[in-house]
Amino acid sequence: MPHTTDHFAPGTQVTLTQQVPHGNTVWTTRITGKVVRYEQKKTGSWFAHAKDDKLWLDRLVIQKPDGELVMVNLDQYTHVESTP
Repeated sequence: MPHTTDHFAPGTQVTLTQQVPHGNTVWTTRITGKVVRYEQKKTGSWFAHAKDDKLWLDRLVIQKPDGELVMVNLDQYTHVESTP
């Protein structure tokens, strides 16, 4: 993933665009808000064969302008940019 954690400092205003391939189409979602935290958390994947036999995912928690908190798993289809 080409992101650096500098983009994820708490309080940074970001626009996150995530794309999900679905058959012959792509679903696109955009979220704008302030970064609450960036974290790496393990999943329950028993087949991952990684540290602790779990798959570790990069996650970003964003607070939208209306106060809603959104947790997004970051992957190769996710683009995060700082916004003024």
